[in-house]
Amino acid sequence: MKDTEQSIIEAAILIFNEDLSAPLEKVADQAQVTRRTLHRYFKDRKELMDKCQKEIRKACAAAMANAYNTTQNPKERLEAMFYAGLDCGSKNTFLHKLHTLHDHKHQAANEECSEYDHTFELWKGNLQLLLTTGIINQGMTVDWIHNFFQSVVVVFINSQQKGSLARAEARQLAWFSFSKGIGI
Repeated sequence: MKDTEQSIIEAAILIFNEDLSAPLEKVADQAQVTRRTLHRYFKDRKELMDKCQKEIRKACAAAMANAYNTTQNPKERLEAMFYAGLDCGSKNTFLHKLHTLHDHKHQAANEECSEYDHTFELWKGNLQLLLTTGIINQGMTVDWIHNFFQSVVVVFINSQQKGSLARAEARQLAWFSFSKGIGI
């Protein structure tokens, strides 16, 4: 039973990352289940979206925390966390998209917004340390760098979906672009 639910969640993340207004039929097709089966697990779009967000936050926060704890060196930590973000891929960009939409009013008091902020707390804290110590170009802000990172993840995902680059090569190009773009 969990496998079907997980397939639906993964399909929803892929489909909604491309088009937030996509019909649930498209999610069901991607998950290779009927719409009726989808509704056995999720009563409506909101419930499915909430479950997706929870799953994404958990996966991305764990990946970032694991990467953060690999080293004490902030520069090496940045690279490890960068790759963790790439590995989260669509999950990372979908979560970011949900919290930066034009109609989203991001508020720290909102539980979902607070959990989003917590997901990237270590990442942003390490960026701030690198900015403060002058390792990253001090003309930038943490938010600018975070948004730049998200755009690099999108390019990485697109290169993988199109099959235009081998994964290892795409990862190297992504890090090169990001690190040079922030002045490391």
